[in-house]
Amino acid sequence: MNKFSVDDRQMAYLDVGQGPVVVFGHSYLWDSQMWAPQIEQFSQSYRCIVPEFWGHGESDCAPQATRTLKDYAQQVLALLDHLDIEECILVGLSVGGMWGTELVTLAPQRVKGLVLMDTFVGLEPEVAHKKYFTMLSTIENEQQVPESIIDAIVPLFFANNAEQDNPQLVSTFKQSLADIQGEKAQEMARIGRMVFGRRDLIDELEKFALPVLIAVGQEDKPRPVLESYLMADCVAGAEFIQIPKAGHISNLEQPEFVGNMLEGFFARVYS
Repeated sequence: MNKFSVDDRQMAYLDVGQGPVVVFGHSYLWDSQMWAPQIEQFSQSYRCIVPEFWGHGESDCAPQATRTLKDYAQQVLALLDHLDIEECILVGLSVGGMWGTELVTLAPQRVKGLVLMDTFVGLEPEVAHKKYFTMLSTIENEQQVPESIIDAIVPLFFANNAEQDNPQLVSTFKQSLADIQGEKAQEMARIGRMVFGRRDLIDELEKFALPVLIAVGQEDKPRPVLESYLMADCVAGAEFIQIPKAGHISNLEQPEFVGNMLEGFFARVYS
């Protein structure tokens, strides 16, 4: 794992392979390991960069001045500058798609293609916003993720039959939530407010003039298919793909399907 110092904090990132650059953004509550199947596949032909979100993986807590996903996108741009990367394809899942869209808005000339997976760049719907902020307050106050919240969160991330089809994936995620304690729990709550209190970027999508692929697991609960339809409607020429038998972490539930989908998109953009 590599480290990059930005605003006096250490941002951890993977940098694997050589060739045209693909930057991957992982989900909230996950880390760079979430992209392991895709890194294994694409690092043969591409240079794969996976920054770890503040408070996740081996990255430090967010700098005090970091208040929004736009701030974070600026910091990822600083990482790309540090690595002398002029242009890339950006693949963002969940919050990765949210800050990825901020990055395109900040520096459109740097992004050759954008993949938005299981994400929504509009405002968080009001009912979900209220529910998530209540959960985040509990996590912050108790300095851990209580069992009741773990039981509520885990099913949100996976397809309906994940316990049967992918028990290892589910149990590993469950354990990772139980391991969030103390300062880390407070940071997760702080970062969570940035994610679920994000600004509305739907109007920005309409200005995008780059190849965009929007993909969503058919059984995604926090980011239902309808939200991806709404985004696809905003982007001229956007490709829209539903991933069968997948929930929110579609790339781990259906790695082969997602691998083929991304391979086609990368080839078209970098041809």
